[in-house]
Amino acid sequence: MEEQLVLRAKQGDDEAFSQLIEQHLKTVEKFAYQLGVHHMHVEDVTQEVFIKVYRFLNKHNRGKFTTWLYSITLNVVRDFYRSEQRQKRKTQALKQMAPESTYVEPFFDEESKVLHDFIQSLDEKYKIPIILHYFHDLPYQEIAEVLNVTEGAVKTRMLRAKKQLKGKFEKVGEQL
Repeated sequence: MEEQLVLRAKQGDDEAFSQLIEQHLKTVEKFAYQLGVHHMHVEDVTQEVFIKVYRFLNKHNRGKFTTWLYSITLNVVRDFYRSEQRQKRKTQALKQMAPESTYVEPFFDEESKVLHDFIQSLDEKYKIPIILHYFHDLPYQEIAEVLNVTEGAVKTRMLRAKKQLKGKFEKVGEQL
């Protein structure tokens, strides 16, 4: 039965290929997971396996289809791990090259750093107008255009953001 499906799929029968996927989907997922692929990535690896099966099905001409499928799965998992390791190395290299506070100037005083943290803690609808106005010198009208809201909405958000920031600073002052 399986050889018939493989033969039909080689001849371009999409229904036969779909049946092959249905029959072997759980096997590929299980094997990938057992090889150590995190459950979040099993679906991606499985998809890549069946893409390769589709691309190279005409080259499969001897042996059991499942044996060939296992070897493809193994190779895809190995490629996935190599790619993952490369990404980790690149990320580590970038972290070493660029300190975490790239945009916070080293000569900023502690209060400026606290202000930055407070601004970051605001809801996005308050944070963005504050940043655009005070750090990028945009007028309210232009901020309204960027955010696709009215100028009145920008003014309201600015007032609320300032009030929240003032409250945060007052709390810090009380704790000191």
